[in-house]
Amino acid sequence: MTKQEDRCRLVLVVPEEDDAQALAQKLEAALSGGDVASVIVPQYASDEQVFQKRAELLLPIIQDAGAAGMIAGDSRIAGRVKADGLHVEVVAELVETMEKFTPKLIVGAGGASDRHRALEIGEARPDYIFFGKLDGDIKPEAHPKSLALAEWWASMVEIPCVVMGGTDGASVIPVSETGAEFVALREAVFSHPQGPADAVREINSLLDEKAPRFGA
Repeated sequence: MTKQEDRCRLVLVVPEEDDAQALAQKLEAALSGGDVASVIVPQYASDEQVFQKRAELLLPIIQDAGAAGMIAGDSRIAGRVKADGLHVEVVAELVETMEKFTPKLIVGAGGASDRHRALEIGEARPDYIFFGKLDGDIKPEAHPKSLALAEWWASMVEIPCVVMGGTDGASVIPVSETGAEFVALREAVFSHPQGPADAVREINSLLDEKAPRFGA
């Protein structure tokens, strides 16, 4: 166990970017900055061909850095690019996806918009549940609803949860205080004024200093 695994860890969400090479450079820089548990690569509005090329470029970078590469979108592409896992946003697809891909791949679930939906997702026993939207970092802080759901979930369910943070890296601390195992960031890292590497470095320092320790 690394020292980071006893507190909330960072998950990166790759932003939407037309220039795949520039995106790859930013991702490589971010991963050089310190501990990252996993990276979610969303499809956004890309067609299958564009998304596959982007995933083929990014997945080796993620895996070489020791993080888990998660595809949010087409499960066929996840297979072709040898992803570590799938992030499923449509709850109706979750059971089928899990039957097909676990335990070969990590399968995580988004779409937990309220407690009822979260419990429905929990019945399928995914590897994690995600509170918030992958592109939901529109304010400096994490969404209050996501924080409330995470605090409720972490207090009663063993399945790990990931919470989407805000555009400010400091938003990781309120997320960690809910008991969530992971905090996801996108703009806070990839649009950081000093660059993605500094962002990840600063965020890990913050978490090391201020995040509660599990089991403490």
